[in-house]
Amino acid sequence: MSRRSEERKAEQADRLAEKQAREALAGGPVSTQPSGKPGKQDRKGKKPKADADKARPRQPYVPPRGWLGPGGGRVGYMDPPTMWRATTVQACGMWPFAAGSGSPMTGVPLGQHLFTGATVCGDPLNWFTRARYISNPSLFMLGMPGLGKSTLVNRMLIGLAATGVVPLVLGDLKPDYADTVRALGGQVISIGRGRGGINVLDPGAMGEAAARIGGEAGEVLKAETHGRVLNMVAALITIVRGRPMDDHEQSVLSACLHHLRERTPVGGTVLLPDLLRVLTEGPDRVRAVTLDRGDDTRYRDAVDPLHRSLLGILDGPLGDTFASETSTRINPNAPAVCIDISGIGEADTQLTAAAMLAAWSDGLGTVAASHALADAGLAPRRWFFTVLDELWRPLRAASGIVDRIDALTRLNRSLGLGDAKITHTLKDAEALGTDSDRAKARGFVERAGMVVCAGLPRAEMEELGKVVGLSRREIELVSSWSSPPGWGVSGEHEEPPGRGRFLIKVGGRPGIPIKVAITDAERRLHNTNTRWTPNEESVEQAVSRANGGWTA
Repeated sequence: MSRRSEERKAEQADRLAEKQAREALAGGPVSTQPSGKPGKQDRKGKKPKADADKARPRQPYVPPRGWLGPGGGRVGYMDPPTMWRATTVQACGMWPFAAGSGSPMTGVPLGQHLFTGATVCGDPLNWFTRARYISNPSLFMLGMPGLGKSTLVNRMLIGLAATGVVPLVLGDLKPDYADTVRALGGQVISIGRGRGGINVLDPGAMGEAAARIGGEAGEVLKAETHGRVLNMVAALITIVRGRPMDDHEQSVLSACLHHLRERTPVGGTVLLPDLLRVLTEGPDRVRAVTLDRGDDTRYRDAVDPLHRSLLGILDGPLGDTFASETSTRINPNAPAVCIDISGIGEADTQLTAAAMLAAWSDGLGTVAASHALADAGLAPRRWFFTVLDELWRPLRAASGIVDRIDALTRLNRSLGLGDAKITHTLKDAEALGTDSDRAKARGFVERAGMVVCAGLPRAEMEELGKVVGLSRREIELVSSWSSPPGWGVSGEHEEPPGRGRFLIKVGGRPGIPIKVAITDAERRLHNTNTRWTPNEESVEQAVSRANGGWTA
């Protein structure tokens, strides 16, 4: 039967129903059959039961699509019913619902399932500790710019902070998270020329924890602190030189640091110029590792390259940031911490790399100090959640950052912290300088407990499917989210079709497509297009930041 025939049959049935309704109201005349002919009687003069039932008075019939004719309100389709969501307190008596779904409900509320409308919750820490969905508390997110990747991680950050987890944004490049951390009552530290600096020789929270713990455990923590400081200075020299240090230079540097610590009073501060002074003086402990054999010329030949590199740090582009005392130390008791390095220009790759490494060294040192105090029974146990946005920038800044992130993805379970890494595509790893760095960067996705995809081109999804196992339907769905918005001929703003839509993948399980709708508070705190806001809105945002992230 054709569609036109079906429509004619439906219209005929509606007319018949209207006619029967009018006649029933007028006194119940003889019933009519669907053909319009009078109903027949049986041999005893009685009407069939069906006709008798139709002849009884009944309520007026209202066609589901409206009456025919002018003013009848007839429509060609049925509007879908409005869907409402409420708690069992607000909608008491309606629980259990008639339909449900298998969406995860453990963790931070993220959004609604794209197809069922059910609430979807999740984050790396809760899925690792409570739900046991993943074996590694890490998240890797990919997607084209402007689709809401940072917004989703920002929601996780807020939700985890509400449960007592400490968010750590160690190197905010835009910044995307500074306003949120301020609103949470956290600490925002600015790093850059004229903004603030970090003393890489400062033991920081680890030194304070070692002195507080004391005994053998305190000595172990002091030794670990020495190693962190040594690695940080070596990383700065590597950035200045463009190549790693020699092994004998690291031995000389370690001897210099030991000499300084032994002769610095408790609570004293050691700076990079003090390190140069030790190299110039040449104490016996330092000369012993240079094999100078009492010859000053041999000593100078051994330490001069290291001396020149340290002078390059102090008198070069890094000197203003790393030559003086730490402007603001990380507060170990802060509910959230953000190290803002957005004041460093994008073209200044050396300073960006050095600031990122220093921020990560200081932040992870704070994490280690917190766990050491908890192990000694001197502080409560705390969990941490690190965020590394715009991963492509630090990866290209220096090879040392690749090694540090690689170690984090392997050891985050033992460190007691979860992490979220955000980038655009897998091709960001192909721009790294060496095959070793490229292999390490590709391993970030393979080891991630959760992989979240925003809109990506089909070719990128095909490549990603080889790593995380995407079905053909999932590839088509995520690829459709990368399409641009319509042309907006009416002058109204049209959002891209993939904004706020994500696919969550965990191992070989089917992906969970979600849509995220942000609240007004989140919109005020997390605006990644601040440079494109009108002047009036910029003034309002400045006032909001001065009030701790809230407006009147």
